[in-house]
Amino acid sequence: MWVNHKSPVAEQALKLFSALYEVERQAQALSAEQRQRLRALESRPIVDKLHEWLLLQRSRATDGTAIAKAIDYSLGRWPALVRFLDDGTLPIDNNWVENRIRPIALGRSNWLFAGSLRAGKRAAAAMSLIQSARLNGHDPYRYLSDVLERLPTHPASRIGELLPHQWTPLAPS
Repeated sequence: MWVNHKSPVAEQALKLFSALYEVERQAQALSAEQRQRLRALESRPIVDKLHEWLLLQRSRATDGTAIAKAIDYSLGRWPALVRFLDDGTLPIDNNWVENRIRPIALGRSNWLFAGSLRAGKRAAAAMSLIQSARLNGHDPYRYLSDVLERLPTHPASRIGELLPHQWTPLAPS
C-alpha cells in the first residue's frame, strides 16, 4: 500500500514494524532467554501501541476497503502475530521458512500440468517431501532410498516415524 499509494496509514504501520525489527537486530546475537527479556522490555510496548493503533485505524476505515481488509487480517491473527514475544526461540516472522518453500510453492501450480492433475499432485507431494528432508538436515536421496526400502514392511500405525522430522536412518547392517 505504501509503495503504490503513499498511504499515511501504511506509513505509520511501517514505522512501528521498523521499530520491532530494530529490536530484533539488537537481539540477533543474544540467547533465547536474553532475547525474550529484551522483547518484553522493548518490543512489547511497540506491539501494544501497534494494537491500539490498529483498532483506532479500523474504527476509521470503511468496510471493504483494502486498508480495512489488511487491518482485519492482522487483528484476526493477533495471538499468532505476537507469539514471538513470549518465546525467545521463535523468530519475529516466518521469512526463513517462506524463502525455503518458495520454489515448491511456485512449482506447485506448474506441476498441475504434469500430464494430469493427479500427476501434478504427486509431483508436488514428492517435492514437498524432498524439501522437508533438506530442511531437517537429511540428504534427500539417502532419505528417500531408506524410506522407500522400509515402506513395504513398515507398520502403517507407525508411518509417522518415516516423516523427515522424525526419521532416523537404519544402522548399516
